[in-house]
Amino acid sequence: MPQKRILSFLKENNVPFTMTHHPKAYTAQRIAASAHIKGKIMSKTIVVKIDGRFALAVLPANDRISLTKFAKQVHVKKVELATEEEFRQLFPDCETGGMPPFGNLYGLKTYVAFDLSKNEEIAFNACNHIDVITMRFEDYNRLVEPIIVHFEIG
Repeated sequence: MPQKRILSFLKENNVPFTMTHHPKAYTAQRIAASAHIKGKIMSKTIVVKIDGRFALAVLPANDRISLTKFAKQVHVKKVELATEEEFRQLFPDCETGGMPPFGNLYGLKTYVAFDLSKNEEIAFNACNHIDVITMRFEDYNRLVEPIIVHFEIG
């Protein structure tokens, strides 16, 4: 069960959540559609390198990330996408590309798009490509303490 770490963390912190099983999908927009979840609350987790250090960028399923905008927001010279080969070992309990937006569980800073922070709920991959967890954004914010930034392109 790949999602054991995230499920244990949520249960230990008494956080209510729902888990939705869906047909296998690999993009956040397809996952949202197959799980019948609004695209604005479905998040995608992107592994980036900020001046060479790994971090998570979390944004709505239907948005794209602006690496230039991101670098300006966090006052660094360079933000780049990490390759699957680079980040695969960071998430040993997750399928590649199925990592949840909980950098704190993996020793990584987490940056969340401002648009996601305005929602009552957030939905995300449960370490695989067939399950989605939905929870209150307020609970997510309390547990992860992400840095809220404007790096998305709608």
